Amino acid sequence: VQLVESGGGSVQPGGSLRLSCATSQYRRYAMAWFRQAPGKERERVACIGSDAEIVYADSVKGRFTISQDTAKNLYLQMNSLKLEDTATYYCASTRPAGYCGSTAFVFWGQGTQVTVTS
Repeated sequence: VQLVESGGGSVQPGGSLRLSCATSQYRRYAMAWFRQAPGKERERVACIGSDAEIVYADSVKGRFTISQDTAKNLYLQMNSLKLEDTATYYCASTRPAGYCGSTAFVFWGQGTQVTVTS
């Protein structure tokens, strides 16, 4: 499974960005966006399971939206960005038929940088 992120960049607080993750997979997997800021632990931001369940971290609820198209590509619409959203964002996937709450994410993209700065 290949995962390639794009769409990162620099934006002011309150701005928006849309991340994309192109995937080579064709079966249903759980897919998620993670992020990691320097000196901080990796955090799962949003997940969509093979059963279509969607889960968000409390820190992004109401601001970020995860979605997936029919080709299984993954997206993250990020609105009302805050300084603390600055991080490298990674797209990740489980093996087939994975779930957000119980399956390990074993495939990872290379990451895309999001910087929120005034």
